Amino acid sequence: MTIHNELRLLPWSGPDGQPCYLSTEGGYLSRLADNTEAMQLEAAVELGEQALEVLSDRENWPNELRLLVMDLARALLDVRRVAISRGHRLPPTDPPACEGGDEGPQLPAAAFD
Repeated sequence: MTIHNELRLLPWSGPDGQPCYLSTEGGYLSRLADNTEAMQLEAAVELGEQALEVLSDRENWPNELRLLVMDLARALLDVRRVAISRGHRLPPTDPPACEGGDEGPQLPAAAFD
């Protein structure tokens, strides 16, 4: 895990399959990464819609289903990479303070009136 705002995980891998990171924000590569992430997320949505169509038509299942599963697996890995990258860029937050050893935040009694 990287320190907040130190490095950005890019939405593509290097030639050897290793993750690529960017140490600056706002430049050409940062905008390219933003556009690539947007395209990857849109492709995942389209694949999800296509999956519903393919699954509703059992006629062409064997070949189409195999290709669809491969595409969905790739899209899922892309979406995971986008989520990790964006999660690393979120500002750090302090966990909520627990009162009296309870687990989780507490609501005031007035909230239930």
